[in-house]
Amino acid sequence: MEQEVKKGFKMPSSYTVLFIIIAIMAILTWFIPAGSYTVEDGNVIPGTYETVAANPQGFYEVVMAPIRGMLGYTNEATGVTTDGAIQVSFFILMVGGFLGVVTETGALDVGIASVVKKFKGREKMLIPVLMLLFALGGTTYGMGEETMAFYPLLIPVMVAVGFDTITAVSIILIGSQIGCLASTVNPFATGVASDAAGIGLAEGMLWRIIFFAVTLSISIFYVYRYASKIEKDPSKSYTFATREADHAYFKVEQVSDTLSGKQKAALWTFGLTFVIMILGLIPWGGFDITLFDNLNNFLQGIPGFGQLFGHSAALGTWYFPEITMLFLMMAILVGILYRMEESRFITVFMNGVADLLSVALICAIARGIQVVMNDGMITATILKWGENGLSGLPSQLFIILTYIFYLPMSFLIPSTSGLAGATMGIMAPLGEFANVPAHLVITAYQAASGILNLITPTSGIVMGALALGRIDITTWWKYIGKLIVMIFVASIAILVLATFFI
Repeated sequence: MEQEVKKGFKMPSSYTVLFIIIAIMAILTWFIPAGSYTVEDGNVIPGTYETVAANPQGFYEVVMAPIRGMLGYTNEATGVTTDGAIQVSFFILMVGGFLGVVTETGALDVGIASVVKKFKGREKMLIPVLMLLFALGGTTYGMGEETMAFYPLLIPVMVAVGFDTITAVSIILIGSQIGCLASTVNPFATGVASDAAGIGLAEGMLWRIIFFAVTLSISIFYVYRYASKIEKDPSKSYTFATREADHAYFKVEQVSDTLSGKQKAALWTFGLTFVIMILGLIPWGGFDITLFDNLNNFLQGIPGFGQLFGHSAALGTWYFPEITMLFLMMAILVGILYRMEESRFITVFMNGVADLLSVALICAIARGIQVVMNDGMITATILKWGENGLSGLPSQLFIILTYIFYLPMSFLIPSTSGLAGATMGIMAPLGEFANVPAHLVITAYQAASGILNLITPTSGIVMGALALGRIDITTWWKYIGKLIVMIFVASIAILVLATFFI
C-alpha cells in the first residue's frame, strides 16, 4: 500500500503574503476606530488626532486595492487620497529594459573577466576590487539575480589558485548584497521606500554612503582574512572535506576577457547612466549650488537650439519621470553604440522589462495595503497609538526598535519593494513622533533587509549562489555568522549615531 507523502510547510510568495495583509487590514477597519490627523506640507502634525465616522472596507475594496494602489485613488466619501505606484512601477520596467539591453552586449561579463585576467598571479587582490564592483552594482541598481552569470567564471579561478568555493561565492554574494544593504540610489529599495514615505530619493544619501563604506570595509576585511587563512592552511576551509571533489568538478573555462570597442562604449554608457541619475536626484539648490540650473537655462536660451533642446528640468530637480526617461534613452543609446538590430533591441528590451514585471506589480499590491487603511480611516488611529507609545521615547531607542522590527519582516516579505510598500506608509510617520526623519527609517529598513538577504533560505539569490558553489546552507551559516554579528553591531551604531545629527 502506498504511503501518503506528507508535504512540509512552504512559505507563501510575497504576493500571497501582501494579499493576506490587505484582507487583514480590511477586517481591522470594522473594529479599529476611525480617525484623522491634520497634515501640513505632507507631514503629520502630532496632537491633532480626532475621531471620524467609520468607513469599513468590504470584499470589493479588497480586490480593488491593488488596482487603486497602482493608479492612485481618491475616496469620494472620505476625501482621502492615496498616491499610486504607477510612476515607480513604470520606472522599474524601464530599468529592466535598460539592463536587458546592456546584458545582451556582454559588456559586464567580459568586463569582469578582463579584471580577473589583469590580476592573474595576484588573485587575492581581486577580493577588494571585485567586491567593490559588485557592491556598486548592488547599491545603484539592486544587483542580485544578475550575479548568477559570474559564479561559473570566478569559482574555478579561486579554486585553481588555492582558495575555496566559499571565497569565490563570498566575493560575489556578500559584495552585491552589502551594496543592496546600503542602497544609495537602488530604485527597488530606496526608490520604492522614498516614494511610499513621500520624500525625495536623495534624502539621507550621506548616511547611506557611510553605511556603504563601513559595511563594505568590514566585509572585505572578513573575506580577505578568511582567504589568507585558507592560503596558508587549506584545512581551515569550511569546505575542506569536499576540496578534492571541488577541484575535479570546477574546471577553469576559457571566457573572453577582451572588451571590443562596442562593449567598451556600452560599459561607459552603463556607468554614465548612474552618474547622471545621481546628479539628477541630488537637490543641488539646497546646497546653494546653481551650476546645473544655470547650465539648463543657458542651453534653453540659445536661439534655435533652445527650442530644439526643449523645456528640460535641471539636474537636481529630477524625480521618477525624469530618471525613467534617462534609462529609456540610455537603453536606446547602448543599442545604437553596439549596432544592435532594431528587432533584436526590441526583443532584449522587452525581455528585460518582463524580468522585472513581477517587481513592478508587487509595488502596486503593497500600495493596496495603504489604500485599504486610508479608505478605512484607520491609518491615523494606528499612528495615534504609535504616538502614545512613542511619547517620550528617545530617537536612539526608536531607530533600534525599527531596525529590529524589520529583521523578521524581511524574512516574511523577502521582496524589498514589497516590504517598503507594505510598511513605510506607517513607519515613516511614526518616526516623526520620535524626531526620526523618514530617510533614517528607510536606512534602517534597508540595513535590516540587507543583512537578512545574506543568510535567508527564502532568498533565491542566496540559495542559487550556494548551489552553484556546491555549498550547504548550514556550512554557509557557520562561515558567515561572525560577519553577520559585526554588520549588525555596525548598523546599530551608525543608526544611533545618525540620530544625533538630525
